[in-house]
This record gives sequence, C-alpha cells and structure tokens, in this order.
Amino acid sequence: MTDIVALLHCLTPYLSNTTMRQMKQIVFAVLCIPDRVTMLSIARWTERGGSYRTVQRWYHTPLDWATILWSMIHVYLLKPDGEYLLAGDEVVISKAGKTTHGRGRFYSSLAQRPINSVSFMAVSLIDVQARQSYPLQVEQRDPPVSTEKPVEPPPKGKRGRPKGSQNHVKLVPRLTPDLTLLQGMITAIRARIAPLTVKHIVLDGHFGTYPATHAVREAGLHMISKFRHDAALYLPYAGPKPRRGPTPRYGQKLNYNALPPETLCHSVTDDAYRIDTYQMRVYHKSFSDALNVVVVVKTHLKTGKRGHVVLFSTDLDLIADQIVDYYSLRFQIEFNFRDAKQYWGLDDFMNVKPVALTNAVNLAFLMVSLSAVMLKPYRRHQPDFSVLDLKAQFRARRYLDETIKMLPDPPGDDLISRIWQRLAAFSGIRVRQLDRFAA
Repeated sequence: MTDIVALLHCLTPYLSNTTMRQMKQIVFAVLCIPDRVTMLSIARWTERGGSYRTVQRWYHTPLDWATILWSMIHVYLLKPDGEYLLAGDEVVISKAGKTTHGRGRFYSSLAQRPINSVSFMAVSLIDVQARQSYPLQVEQRDPPVSTEKPVEPPPKGKRGRPKGSQNHVKLVPRLTPDLTLLQGMITAIRARIAPLTVKHIVLDGHFGTYPATHAVREAGLHMISKFRHDAALYLPYAGPKPRRGPTPRYGQKLNYNALPPETLCHSVTDDAYRIDTYQMRVYHKSFSDALNVVVVVKTHLKTGKRGHVVLFSTDLDLIADQIVDYYSLRFQIEFNFRDAKQYWGLDDFMNVKPVALTNAVNLAFLMVSLSAVMLKPYRRHQPDFSVLDLKAQFRARRYLDETIKMLPDPPGDDLISRIWQRLAAFSGIRVRQLDRFAA
C-alpha cells in the first residue's frame, strides 16, 4: 500500500488524519475488487484496520470533492505548457430503490427513454495533446418536476412585423435548473483552476441552444457544440443597402446541398468517401450574435449519397480544423463515464443518503484520475496495459500478503516478486515481466 499512500499524500491538506487513513484502505480495496464495488465488498478486501464500520464512517463523512479531484489532476496530470479545454455532459445511473436521494425519471441515451435513475452533471478537463480527460467536478441533478397542466402556447399573430415595432436587444433567456447548475460549476471551476487558462468548453448537441450558449458566455468561456442537421442558418446580408430603413442582418438561408464554394476549407478522399469541410460566419435567428459554423460533408463517391454534421462555436477566431478536433475530443468524457461504471463502482453503489451517495459517485471518478496516474509506469513498457491488468496486479498483491502471513519463514524479495507476477498473470490480460510497481 506504500504507493497508494504516496499518491494520496497530496490530499492531506483537505482531509483529516482519520479520513485519510480510511481512504487509503478504501482505495486499495477498490483496486483489488474483481466485481461489484459496494461498501460490503470494499470491507471484504481491506487490509488490517479496515472493517465495514470503518467504510461506513468514511462514506458518511462530508468531503470537498471538487478540491480533491482538482488536486489529483494538478499534482500528477497537469502539464505546465499543455493545452486544455473543458467538456461537460450528463451521466444517468439506473436506480430501483425508491428512497435513493435525487431519484427520478431521467432520460437515458442507452435505454432511449426515461428511466428510474439518478443523474449527475459532470465537467472534465481535457488534455488536447494527450487526448485524455480527467473529471473535475460532479454535481447531482434535481429530478424533473412534472407539470400537471401543459403550458399553452401564446396565440399566433398576423404575419409580418407588427406596426410600430422597433428593433430591440434579444432578451436574456430564462435558464433551466440544469443550465443554472452548469453555469455555477463552470464559474467555480475557473476560480479553482486559476491561473490555468481554459477558454473553451465542449458540449454535445443537447446544449446547442441559445440559453445554453448564453449561460456559458456569462460564465466566461466560449462554447463549441453541434446543431441539428437541418438548423436554419442565414448568411450575412450582402446585397445593396436599402433606400429606407437599416441594412438587413440576414441574407440567404444556408442550403446544405449547395454550400457556397468560397467557404470550402479543404477536401480529403478516404477510400470510397470524400470529406469536404466548409467554414463560414452565419446567423441563427435564436442567437444574438454571429456564429462560427463548420459543416463537414461526407459523400460516397460511388453512389453519391451524402451526410453532413453542423458544428458551431461562439469563438469567431477558431479555424475549422480546431473546431472539428475539439468537438471530437468531447467523447473523452464518455470514456470517463465508461471507466467509472465498468471498473470503479459508478453503477454498483447502493447508498441512499445524500452524503453517502455523493461520496460513492465521486470516489468512482477519483479512481478514474488515480488509475490514469498509476498506469503511466506500466505503459512505458507496454502501451496496451489496461485497467483490468492494473487491478490484477493489486489483487495478486493482496493474495500474496495473506499467503506470506501463513508461512513460518518469509521468503526472499526475489521469490516474492516472481510469485506476485505469476499470480497477476492469472487474471491479467496483458501481464508480463515488468518492474515492480505495486509490490
């Protein structure tokens, strides 16, 4: 456990001695567990000094998780000259228990329908060069409130502009609870990670709306997101100035089947497909300012079938390749969700109280960053070394410790190392003779 003690040393300013001692036991147990990560399974895998009651006490201790997650990234994963951006998304975890805090009907993209679940808003820091993301802050979303009476739309008026109306600035949109939560998280994160400069946040198409853009801009960041494939976009007006009245703002509506040839940035042929990238500055009638839009068109050369994706950014200085690359990096946060669910217990916790539930969820995301740190020495020798191999190493160490305690005379260090590597090879996938790291 000496390596875990060293890695968690950066958290000592934010945790009491008792909480730190309990956390070391819990982290070691989570690294050993081969199946579901629950309080009971953690208690079974802890070393001397760990018990179910110890685990229970830690789970019910309030912790400053935002600071803990940032400290792990700042000490071990941050590069002084690196390029970074933020990514945000929602993660939904199905829960059947009716007493679970925050349980409600949230839409699950996996189930393609609303399910009984708890939901969290997560923001991660993405390293552009390493193309990897690390969780920064996770907050629980409130269950959606169902309205008994549907809101009736306002009556439609006559066509055309009302007589006597004047131009006015677009009204400040009313933010939903989710957007208010996201805006508060961004503001807190920017204050916490200063002086690290982050200018952009990448969000999926669900947030490609004016209220979301307004919330992000008010928090001090530029936004990169995606429009629907049929979004109504308008080129700037390029005609002559009218004899009366102001110059129109909106020009011709963008036709995705006949994009302006002068906006073509580059074209690439890949096997049987041609990929054309267009960039232009356009307007959307729901947005107050011009947008930097990139349209990526993929055409099958043999059949002529084509499809396109519409990306946009509020930063008018970004080039097309940057917008496409940054948006593709958004999927790194999905890998955080996958690892947290598959390896670190995000799908397994059975806690129902607010504090215990928060600790269980954030522990899973802390393990995502911690495992990224611990995998570095292994991947210098073997780039394909995985999380399953890492857990096999610690599980073998646990078996070996219990076996040595039963021997009348302890074996030599060389024999211990060879036994440990042999045990790790049973459940590991890409385990070979490596330098000792967990022994």
